[in-house]
Amino acid sequence: MLTRRFEDALIFATHLHADQKRKSSGVPYIAHLLAVASLVLESGGDEDLVIAALLHDAVEDQGGLATLLEIQRRFGERVARIVDGCSDASEQPKPPWRPRKEAHLERLHHADWDVRRVALADKLHNARSLLEDIRRDGVISLERFRGGRDGTLWYYQSAVALFQETDPGPWADELGRVVAEIESLIDR
Repeated sequence: MLTRRFEDALIFATHLHADQKRKSSGVPYIAHLLAVASLVLESGGDEDLVIAALLHDAVEDQGGLATLLEIQRRFGERVARIVDGCSDASEQPKPPWRPRKEAHLERLHHADWDVRRVALADKLHNARSLLEDIRRDGVISLERFRGGRDGTLWYYQSAVALFQETDPGPWADELGRVVAEIESLIDR
């Protein structure tokens, strides 16, 4: 059962990301956060996991360590730990893209199941969205990302390998299928 904490987290996430949109579609960013939270909830995640899913991008996109401390104050240590584990950077400006992503994947490899569960839901939803963008707009969609075509593809391939090793199952399998379809569209 979700309580008032979930409602508070939903309002907090909505306010934090109010001016943010998805890179290619222009859809309000809250749609991504709700999708990730939905995946976690539908897989049996408890309220802390669902709240962390709503807030998983707050630190890296909306205020860094100050935001992490606010999440800890409002929603507790476990939620803050999961959000921190899902964040690839807390400082601004962010470190260079490739080393930051490499370090993030390495941290995820050693993270606990709570962190990897939210991170896997995030990667799965992002890959699904990217696939739709490529279907709609073509390969040019990949150039909207800091990693460009090659870096973005490397990142998703690396995420597939990571999650198939650490968390084999339906989500990792689906992530693999989605990334394989992205690869097939790119190679055309």
